[in-house]
Amino acid sequence: MSSNSIKLLSGNVHKELAELVAKNLGIRLCKVDVSEESNREMSISIGESVRDEDVYILCQIGSGEVNDRVMELLIMINACKSASARRITAVLPNFPYARQDRKDKSRAPITAKLMANMLQTAGCNHVITMDLHASQIQGFFDVPVDNLYAEPSVVQFIKMNLDYKNCIIVSPDVGGAKRAASLADQLDLNFALIHKERARANEVSRMVLVGDVSEKVCIIVDDMADTCGTLAKAAETLITNGAREVISIVTHGILSGNAIQNINNSRLSYVACTNTVPMGHKLRQSAKLKQLDISPVLAEGIRRLHNGESVSYLFSHVP
Repeated sequence: MSSNSIKLLSGNVHKELAELVAKNLGIRLCKVDVSEESNREMSISIGESVRDEDVYILCQIGSGEVNDRVMELLIMINACKSASARRITAVLPNFPYARQDRKDKSRAPITAKLMANMLQTAGCNHVITMDLHASQIQGFFDVPVDNLYAEPSVVQFIKMNLDYKNCIIVSPDVGGAKRAASLADQLDLNFALIHKERARANEVSRMVLVGDVSEKVCIIVDDMADTCGTLAKAAETLITNGAREVISIVTHGILSGNAIQNINNSRLSYVACTNTVPMGHKLRQSAKLKQLDISPVLAEGIRRLHNGESVSYLFSHVP
């Protein structure tokens, strides 16, 4: 099966990552016409035939107009289904509503499950995503889900940009301990843990450090950074406990609200994020932001899925 029969689609907004993936695959993006009615209803038409084709729809969903991008994705999937596409794969580097994966209080919705239902109802046959906030979201689907990892790219970034022998990996919360331990094992480093107590959602009241970070370069690793309040407080805690320098590497740099201000005013040397979420003008607002390109990983995942090859190679290797 040749890569020429891959059809890669993207919406009109945030096409940067899709263009990089297309370049890595050696193909061009399909023509998609997305227009908005006066009442903000979306009108989408696919500009070329997708009949009996292997279709991949890449949607970068960041902060801001999340619901508009979700609706755009669902309409594009349904348009391809109506146009008799053979297989439709949704490529969602940052899965929307992933933090709402369980009932943590009475009458709370499990919105990640609702997202899974909507994608399948629209006509999605397969999902590719990266660093899911909770792995059990894969079980919400009745279609295959390939959850790729940014970890090999992060390991490569650390080896190329840091004298990592004097570093220590830090998890900013108990939930990320497994991620930090795995990264520490690959780099043969120690890891520390910060236990945080929340007064309310997105607001941390107190942080307790478990581990020795004195005279070390601390690398805080996390799957997503939203308002960055946790990262700023974690950096302050680490410096107070004798750390020489603090940097952070996160997969999904959502950076909503006053995140840029929090980063600029923090004790962090810099925050490196992958381009799963479009950062655009935010990179110009802070000298402390860096970006890792993970388009080769997504492109290789698409190529392997299209050719019927194993995707598990990407769990431990950078293409």
